[in-house]
Amino acid sequence: MNFFNRSFLFGFFIISASSPFCFTQELSDIIQPIHINSEKQDTILVSDLFYAKNYDIQFSKNKNLTVSFDKVANTVVIAPNAKRVGATVLEFKMHGIKNDIPVIIDNGTLTRQVHKFSFKPDSAVKTVVVTGSFNNWDKERDQLKDINGNGIYELSKPLEPGSYIYKFIVDGKEVLDPVNPEKTPTGFDNFNSVLRISDADTSTMFLHIGERRKMNNSIVYSFVYENSNQQNPLSKIDIIALLDNTKVNDREISVSGDTITFHFKAKELRGEKTLRVLVTQNGKNTNLQQVKMADGEPAGKNSQNLSWDDGVIYSIMVDRFKDGDTTNDKPVVHDSIAVQANYRGGDFKGIISKIDDGYFDSLGVNILWISPVYDNPDVAFREYPPPHRWYSGYHGYWPVGENQVEEKFGTMAELQELVAKAHQHKMKVLLDIVAHHVHIDNPLFKEHPDWFGTLDLPDGRKNLRLWDEYRLTTWFEPYMPSFDFARSQEAVDSISDNAIWWLETTGADGFRHDAVKHVPNNFWRTLTRKLKEKIEIPMHKEVYQIGETFGDYDLIASYVNNGQLSAQFNFNLSYFAIPVFIESDKSFASIDFHMKKSFSAFGYNNLMGNIMDSHDKVRFMAYADGAIKMQGVDTREIAWNNPPVVHNPKSYNKAKLYLAYMFTIPGLPVVYYGSEFGMTGADDPDNRRMMRFGNALSIYEEQMLHETKKIIALRNQHSALRYGDFLTLRADESVYAYIRSDMNERVLVVLNKNENAQTFDLHIPPMYQSHELSSATNGEKIEVKGNVATVTVRPIGWRVYQIK
Repeated sequence: MNFFNRSFLFGFFIISASSPFCFTQELSDIIQPIHINSEKQDTILVSDLFYAKNYDIQFSKNKNLTVSFDKVANTVVIAPNAKRVGATVLEFKMHGIKNDIPVIIDNGTLTRQVHKFSFKPDSAVKTVVVTGSFNNWDKERDQLKDINGNGIYELSKPLEPGSYIYKFIVDGKEVLDPVNPEKTPTGFDNFNSVLRISDADTSTMFLHIGERRKMNNSIVYSFVYENSNQQNPLSKIDIIALLDNTKVNDREISVSGDTITFHFKAKELRGEKTLRVLVTQNGKNTNLQQVKMADGEPAGKNSQNLSWDDGVIYSIMVDRFKDGDTTNDKPVVHDSIAVQANYRGGDFKGIISKIDDGYFDSLGVNILWISPVYDNPDVAFREYPPPHRWYSGYHGYWPVGENQVEEKFGTMAELQELVAKAHQHKMKVLLDIVAHHVHIDNPLFKEHPDWFGTLDLPDGRKNLRLWDEYRLTTWFEPYMPSFDFARSQEAVDSISDNAIWWLETTGADGFRHDAVKHVPNNFWRTLTRKLKEKIEIPMHKEVYQIGETFGDYDLIASYVNNGQLSAQFNFNLSYFAIPVFIESDKSFASIDFHMKKSFSAFGYNNLMGNIMDSHDKVRFMAYADGAIKMQGVDTREIAWNNPPVVHNPKSYNKAKLYLAYMFTIPGLPVVYYGSEFGMTGADDPDNRRMMRFGNALSIYEEQMLHETKKIIALRNQHSALRYGDFLTLRADESVYAYIRSDMNERVLVVLNKNENAQTFDLHIPPMYQSHELSSATNGEKIEVKGNVATVTVRPIGWRVYQIK
């Protein structure tokens, strides 16, 4: 695949943090919608909205908003003036050029529902508090009271529709809600309870993709509005539409019934453009439709003009992938270190050999994310938690040097060759950056002790793994000092400069960032600003940055914007999805709920990383085959004493089905090495086994590898799976059916997790005027009669159709 140079696009082909640039216009970013609450004012850092060398801004008056700009703090304060306004456009001028920002007003307060939290302790307690994402994890404010004297502590709290995670704190101890079976892993061998508040308004409100056509010297794009509870006819005043960062002129919009048509002169669409449209009526909004285009042609139509949106990420742990040079095989010598925790021989030459033999080309991936390449210590260290096992730094996350590669992986010249070879094969490379900490043997710790947080707290405790209490300074191990960036801008500048040095020296294309939520936002803002000024603008090169954060949607989203990161891994979506594919009684409705929550946080057209496995998670096959029953529990002893083996060949079908799902939803799919053929594994380090190829695969693994290639090819061949919207048709205990539409095509995806074949009717939206479903894999054709298609899907199987 040929990734086109998006630096000439002025941000038209991306909606997230690092955007490409156009030198004929002032802004380099497509400004994302500002989301505000209808009852609150919000303060926004302007640099999170778009990049500029200086922000000489004048905001225009808006009847729906009160706006004030603080030039010193570079913040804008926005407050809604009235309820039942769903969206508006905020105009501003910078250096004499007019721009517009879509503002979406959340009227969830109008549909708040009172939820009663209840907790009955087994013995007498003094205090019960509920803490969660709905109160910013405040551990004191929301106290439950035993008002009736019956030993049951209660609190009624009005909550807006959405998904929340929470715990009780009982006399200072965190406790899950014992009467709520739904929970999600925290990412650190623990759980949070999950609360879902459904919207009482179940009416359908959706803006559908219409069509694109040429008319003389004009290009026409249309959309169709659907509202099952529509009270007033659709008019232009209900439409929010922007071409790039400028509101579309009313003269270019026509409305006929529920069809919205945009008439553009061909010259208006020269270069790379982004058209964004939503409808707002009675305080509610449709989805925000987005059409990316090049010279008026929809994105994805030209296979040569590909962007990060077209990416398929392949995650490689260097030491565990392939040994291409046995001369650098030098495991750490220590009498208590096990082979699983030591260097196994993987290196840069091993990865290069698999690039050369076409492994990644045949698989269909086009982005390689390689684990950290920093120099790591040559001795073993003992982990803090019991049972205090010894480890080496084979994984790369213990940097002892800032500018040296790990000699057991190879040389800097070989790393540069790896990147160059990947580029020759039309692949991008992401480097794994560790900004949170260094190893205690790193000279920085001795030379700049003021850059780091303290291990010993004033109360006598160790600042170890206090993930929430000391989120920005906690140490992961006693030998891994954490930066205290809040105290030292010098440290922020040094470490962000070092990240850029690695990008410039190796020729890599972007970053995967470790432990994002444990690093202050100021660091990410500083790094991204430097990337724009030093690389993206002068080198005409867009840098993709994806982060790792375990937390609620709001926390994760707080790092994803034009001033910080392009994306983060969508751990929440995977956590809720995996049990649905494994357990027969779990419904796809749970996934669909969180899918919509994800859209409200990151948009339909996002670059978030969708995962099945990772180097920090139990592998999917261990769940699918029943070796491990539950996410989030500590399975490390299983990893050491009873590592999983796949016993039931049918378990691979569940993994195939999950991949079919992962590759057909919005976001970028991430394949962790070995997942393409169904490698199993418990927790770290068992999830980091040596990679296997060719004859080392079983017949069932070979079959899964073949299916994975077919699934990846489908995504690469169908632009709707990369740029399209998302419309759910069915989500129940057996079937998940959804449509992805862009201006090139409509694609229907149907998943069946039942152990029996399923035959059912699907109602295709009438505005699609469909007459046939055409299989994207085997030529099967299904007639659509009266907007209804009867579909049959094999047991634990999937189907993808083009809607004709």
